[in-house]
Order: sequence, then structure tokens, then C-alpha cells
Amino acid sequence: MARLNILHTEWSDGWGGQEQRVFSEMCGMAARGHHLVLACRETARLRKALEDSQVQVEVLPFRGKLDMASIAPLIRIIRQRHIDIVNTHSGIDSWTGGLAARWCGVKLVRTRHLNLPLKRNWLNFVHYLPQRVVTCGEAMRQNLLQAGFPPGQVVSIPTGIDFDRFRPDRERGAVRQDLALPDQAFVILMVGVIRGIKRHEVALRAFAQVYRKNPAAVLVLAGEGPMRVDMERLARELGIEDAVRFLGHRSDVPNLLAAADCLLLTSRSEGVPQAIAQAMGAALPVVATAVGGVPELVHDGETGLLVAAEDVEGVASALLRLLGDPELAGRLGAAARGYVLERYSLKAMLDKTEALYATLLGEQP
Repeated sequence: MARLNILHTEWSDGWGGQEQRVFSEMCGMAARGHHLVLACRETARLRKALEDSQVQVEVLPFRGKLDMASIAPLIRIIRQRHIDIVNTHSGIDSWTGGLAARWCGVKLVRTRHLNLPLKRNWLNFVHYLPQRVVTCGEAMRQNLLQAGFPPGQVVSIPTGIDFDRFRPDRERGAVRQDLALPDQAFVILMVGVIRGIKRHEVALRAFAQVYRKNPAAVLVLAGEGPMRVDMERLARELGIEDAVRFLGHRSDVPNLLAAADCLLLTSRSEGVPQAIAQAMGAALPVVATAVGGVPELVHDGETGLLVAAEDVEGVASALLRLLGDPELAGRLGAAARGYVLERYSLKAMLDKTEALYATLLGEQP
């Protein structure tokens, strides 16, 4: 398709699945010859991540949804750089970026990364600004349709993983040695921000049951977050602190996956989690809660094991099942890898994104 000038806006300062999707999408589209601009805050981790990329970064305050100190510069950027498409991501920048795009008469896309309930009404007219809303999975799309969004406005484009590059660069044994993980340990890995919605408390309580039955088990938590201190305290209260590793933020997730025996996700709400897709691409068996778009990835008993949200006993049982049946774990991991390589690649995401943009601009995809 023709070269496009695309402006992304992102208020978030974090580095979770949302920001990583924005990063990979922008870099992927730039590699296809499009001109990419990101408007973000001074403290955004995305800004740092894009320093050596082809993406140009503009720093704005994004102090509120009607912040003219952000809207006015966005209008200038759109006009001076001849922007064809504006793509917004978080709440505040979807207001500021949306208003600027509509003021300039350019096409507007809103990507929703979180599977949170909402109501579409004119009091919150930000939902009427974009011509298209992109969700990260079909379950999220269906929730928006139930909230009153027109079917033609909402498009599901799952997050794509660059599996060719998402590979470990160290041997399993070396990573385990660095993390003080015994060779015989059954390593359960969780990757994600330590906050309430991820329900690390459920993971810790379930792991305590696993640990009592198999002291060789170890739980590794990769990620920072506002509830880390609380979870460290809970681990001590449960008497499992010696078997839990709080690693903080890690940039070597492929190495951690290579060192693990399974991936665990205990969230009470999700879109389509990148952590699960990444683990499946690494042929790692997954135990996850059946929330949001997770069942689109994990088919119970086929590409992983599903449990109900908040079910501590169910999580513990599923983990013990994998621990006690290496043949099952291997079969689930192999099936999972084949499934995501076909449907959740970076190429598939970029192809669908280009097709969406082309349709919006009146071109044939």
C-alpha cells in the first residue's frame, strides 16, 4: 500500500502488554516504509524504547482530557507532518488526540487494550470520535458491541509477536543458575505488573498449596508494580518466601521462558495477554484464568489449562497436574506453539492494521 504518515498517542508511562504492543506495531509499520510519529509524556518508557528506532517522538504533557497544551501541539503535528491516520491508546490521549484529529479532519482509530466494562453515551463522547475502534481480541469486540458500539466500527486485531526475534539468547541452565533455581526445580513463571487486576494473591495462595506437596516447586514473578510490597509480605505470611523469586522488571523475558516449566496467569480481567502468546510461542504449557480473551488463546486441555478466576484450588490443581504429568505438559506446549505461530504473529497483526488503514482512507486493502 501507499506510504502513510501515522501518529500514535500514548499517555501511559508503563511498560506492560499495552505499551509493548504499541512499540512493536510502530516499529513494524516503520519497517514497512510508513512514517511513524509517537506523542507521549516525558517519562514514558516508550520514549526510551524508541530512541534507536525509525519512529520520531514528540513529548507532550497530556495533563488531562481537555488539555489545550497537548491538543494544540497535536494539531500542529498533524498539519505539519501531513498525518493520514491518528491512532490513540489510553484514556487521556484518546480525548486529546481524538479532538485534534477530528479538528483537522483526519482519520481516527482508537485501540482498546483493556477488557474493562464501559457504556457508550454522549456524556462520554470520546467513544463517538473514532471512525474505528480496534480491540486486541474477539471477546473484547463482543463486549463493545454489547455496550452499544456499531458492529462496523469495531475491529479485532490480536497482538502479534515477532517470534523470529523473541528467542532466548542464553542457555536454560545458565539462566537458572543466575536466578538460583535448582536444576530439578519445577519453575512456575508469572510475567506482568504486580497490581490488583493481575491477582498475584491468588497465585501465591495456590503456589503455597503446590509447594506443600512438592517442595521442588519455585514461583518466579517478573514485573514491578504498586502491590509488590504487599505480595512480598503475603509470601512471608504463607511461609513460601524462600520458594518465590521477585525479579522486578525484566527485559529478558525469552530467557525467563526458557528457564521455566510453565507460565501462570491469574488475572480477573484481561484482553488477549501477550505474556500467554509469548509463552505459547516458546512451547511452554500455560495455566490461566478463563477471563476476557484468554480462551481465544488457551483452549482447555488442548493448548493449555483454564481455571475460573479467583479459584485458588483450581489453580493449584492445574499446576500439580502439569508437575505430575510431563507428557501432558509437553503435548500442551507443542500444540500451543503451533496455534500461535499461525494466528498471532507480528506479520498477521501488521497485515490487518494496514488493511484497516487502507479501508479507512478509501483504498482497497
